[in-house]
Amino acid sequence: MPEGANVEIAHHLHEHGEQHEEHGRSGVELTVEIVEAVLLAFVAIATAWSGYQSALWDGRSANQYGQSSKIRLEGTSFETRAGQEQVYDASTVNSWIAAELAGNRKLALAYERRLRPEFRPAFHAWIATDPLHDPDAPLGPMQMPQYRNADAARAARLEAHASEVFEQGAKARETGDKYVRTTVLLATVLFLIAVSQRFALFKVRVGLLTVGIALLVFALVSIATYKRL
Repeated sequence: MPEGANVEIAHHLHEHGEQHEEHGRSGVELTVEIVEAVLLAFVAIATAWSGYQSALWDGRSANQYGQSSKIRLEGTSFETRAGQEQVYDASTVNSWIAAELAGNRKLALAYERRLRPEFRPAFHAWIATDPLHDPDAPLGPMQMPQYRNADAARAARLEAHASEVFEQGAKARETGDKYVRTTVLLATVLFLIAVSQRFALFKVRVGLLTVGIALLVFALVSIATYKRL
């Protein structure tokens, strides 16, 4: 076979190989572009969902913080009233003691009639200990187990409830922050996809795309584990 013919055949085979290689590369690049498009769709949906959930949880957090403040304010009003009642009870008892020591029984009975109804059981139980003559008797009706103050008890319950609602608000805020962090992570995925498309080197593009896929999977798994509204 002539040498020129061999050269022509070799050249033809070389061109055919280059075309085949170019065709293979184009097919892989097309696959990469499809993967990028799918990733962008997932990222867009996940970002919208994460942002939506973040806004909902922030709203719940603000609402619960407001409820906590309202409940605590109501509790403070009952606590103030309870303090005023305790001052009244103490002053009435002191006046009764002064009247008894002065031997003015009529005045002492008048003070007894002015005792608050829920304070009477404790007062009578205290009187039964003979406090005017027994030095070991309790110092006053407020030290008796029968002593009750409904407003003080209600204030304590409201304070506990306010603390519970505030804690719920803090947890809601924490959940909202988790969604915000995930949204930032998804933005990083978008950045990696955008940067990968700027590289002519195929391996670099695939490497960045792989990192983006890994971050997207991590973000989606995280979202799946978060509480939802």
